[in-house]
Amino acid sequence: MENTSNKQRNEEPPLTPKGVFVPEQFYSMQSANDDEIDLRELWMVIWKGKWIIAGVTVLAAIIGLYISLNMPNIYKSTASLISTTSQEQSSTAALAARFGGLASMAGVNLGGGSLDKTSMAIEMLKSHTFLSEFIEKHELKPMLMASKSWDAEANKIIYDKNTYAQETKVWSWQTSSQWKREQEPTNQEAVKVLLNNISVSQNKESGLVNISATHISPYIAQQWVQWLVEDINQHMRRQDISEAEKSIGYLKAKLEQTPLAEMQKIFYELIEAQTKTKMLAELREQYVLKIIDAPTVPELKDKPKRALICVMAALLGGVMGLALVFLRGALKNEKMR
Repeated sequence: MENTSNKQRNEEPPLTPKGVFVPEQFYSMQSANDDEIDLRELWMVIWKGKWIIAGVTVLAAIIGLYISLNMPNIYKSTASLISTTSQEQSSTAALAARFGGLASMAGVNLGGGSLDKTSMAIEMLKSHTFLSEFIEKHELKPMLMASKSWDAEANKIIYDKNTYAQETKVWSWQTSSQWKREQEPTNQEAVKVLLNNISVSQNKESGLVNISATHISPYIAQQWVQWLVEDINQHMRRQDISEAEKSIGYLKAKLEQTPLAEMQKIFYELIEAQTKTKMLAELREQYVLKIIDAPTVPELKDKPKRALICVMAALLGGVMGLALVFLRGALKNEKMR
């Protein structure tokens, strides 16, 4: 009986100072209320630290303004182009449907419906091989790697003297390559920078191709787009002419070895198709991509967005100010304890 009474006594709720029983839920509710954030107290902390928040915000906005004003204007030029090979591809596809198997046996690639020279040209424009040749041909490394600012009145690029001496054409470049320790930037480094300054895209619905370039000089941006269009057309022309000449030579040799009249007729048609391809490539300057909206010298900058930079800097400063005020309040509470 004593054990039972002791057990019941232990299970009874605690007594208040006046001897009144209080449920255990009261203590759990009280501790929960203690853990809740007092919004009024939180607002008082923010209000007491308002000058800190305002000061940090203004300071961050000034820093953002200073940085944005020291960033050079970037200009963007764009050209819109359309494929010129749709009719040629349809005729090639019809020929491939008739003689595709025989042509492949003879070592001639007619391509057929899967041939898409426009897609090939777009991928070529993004390739390291083409862009390396493009940079070397037009001597773009100084404009890519050492441009500091643009003198609008004289229309000339001002280079960073610590990187490139324009008069002597001597580089002071520390390359990131592990294999070469030369003063001049490597092709891979130059191509990486160029890819960040050009854009090539195609609208699948309309088929239009957009090529754009950005630079601190609007004239250079426009010139790059023009060069890209010209060079990719020339590259595709040379490639198709070379393949057509090889195919014609091969087909003529096979023609001389074939006594059958039907086979000779087929070879003549194949030779005719390759001759037509070569002729079109030689006559058409805008071989794959035809300009419908030529690149212009932009009058307005594309970036930086200085107002946006200042706003974002101010918002970041406000957040940092709040964090600083809360941290100060937390440290004060720790000291008081």
